[in-house]
Amino acid sequence: MLKARHATLVLLVGFLCACQSAYYGAMEKVGYHKRDIMIDRVEEVQDAQSDAKEQFSSALEQYQALVNTGDSDLQDYYDKLSGEYEDSKEAAQEVTDRINAVENVSDALFKEWNEEIQLYSNADLKRQSISKMNATKKKYNSLMTSMRQAEDRMNPVLSALQDQVLFLKHNLNARAIDSLKGELKGIETDVARLIKEMEKSIAESNTFIEGLKNAG
Repeated sequence: MLKARHATLVLLVGFLCACQSAYYGAMEKVGYHKRDIMIDRVEEVQDAQSDAKEQFSSALEQYQALVNTGDSDLQDYYDKLSGEYEDSKEAAQEVTDRINAVENVSDALFKEWNEEIQLYSNADLKRQSISKMNATKKKYNSLMTSMRQAEDRMNPVLSALQDQVLFLKHNLNARAIDSLKGELKGIETDVARLIKEMEKSIAESNTFIEGLKNAG
């Protein structure tokens, strides 16, 4: 059974890789190269990070409103907070998906670049290309580190929001709200750190994109 599952997984991975290769090949035929796709996908990460930053800020505002509300408004505020949590989960997943897409095209780009370097007959040009590739890889690795760090900052906020939503679901009363006030400071701190990491990553993405464009 395990061998069969492993074989199926290998076939699936191979199929997906073949599909990606076919996609990149088709795009290059119309003049849209991997570098162009990479730039677009980094920009899509920026957009997703900006959306996530706004969404988590909105969720925090709703949480702040909830802990300061009166008994009569509890259900309404709970429903809004629950909705903000679900939207935050979706925003976080979008960021992850976009980062994964950047990794996918980057792997293909550097693989192709390395293969083409082997075709050089001129040693000086080959050294220049290797140097350029290594410099680009270094900047890319720094960018991915920044993106993943920002991505990781979302998890504590999501976990805290999930805990509060689950707790309130079965304890929708003033005493429960009072107990949530003690968690507010921690969530505020986590959101502030998240926003800072997002802004840092977005800025680094801008630098990386400009570098790729200028290199072309």
